[in-house]
Amino acid sequence: MPVDPQIQALLDAGRHLPRTETLSPAAARAQYEARIAAMAPPAGVARVEEREIAGPAGAPLKLRLYTPLGQGPFPLLVFFHGSGFVLCSLDTHDGICRNLCAGAGCVVASVDYRLAPEHPFPAAPEDCMAATRWCADHAAELNADAARLVVGGDSAGGNLAAVTALRLRDEGGPCPVGQLLLYPVTDWHTPAGLPTPRMPRATG
Repeated sequence: MPVDPQIQALLDAGRHLPRTETLSPAAARAQYEARIAAMAPPAGVARVEEREIAGPAGAPLKLRLYTPLGQGPFPLLVFFHGSGFVLCSLDTHDGICRNLCAGAGCVVASVDYRLAPEHPFPAAPEDCMAATRWCADHAAELNADAARLVVGGDSAGGNLAAVTALRLRDEGGPCPVGQLLLYPVTDWHTPAGLPTPRMPRATG
């Protein structure tokens, strides 16, 4: 089976680049940002805007909000980008968010959560939890329907979406109606003879 032409173009563009794990976080981030130019043009949407909300650490937390064409209120997807909790940004995932917005006919709120290693656990899940609750509370002003709330993400973002859904269930809501998990990091294999790691539970 041939590789999709868009994927092949990205693979060809990256063949000369150093491996990500050999780079510093700053250099790896810059390398990922440089790939944006090779991506296919995204779908059109009605509006894109950025907004800052109060983050759980006392600093502003940035959201990029995508509104589809048509009449609302629309379903609401809170999206967390992937790449190992260390790389990528609102810009690297701008295309996928536009495509999800247009294709699903939903408002997409892309969350600029804090990245490791500068911001260790539980910074990222705390930001994602705060952003999801803010979006649900302010759904009406986003032309969205809080009763049709979905959390989603790719790779590490899929992990954050699953964690957020579980925390919302256990910590007073709001309750999402679904999860959009794209190749999520949700399984842990412990080598034989080693204890199963237990992640500390965030409070607040």
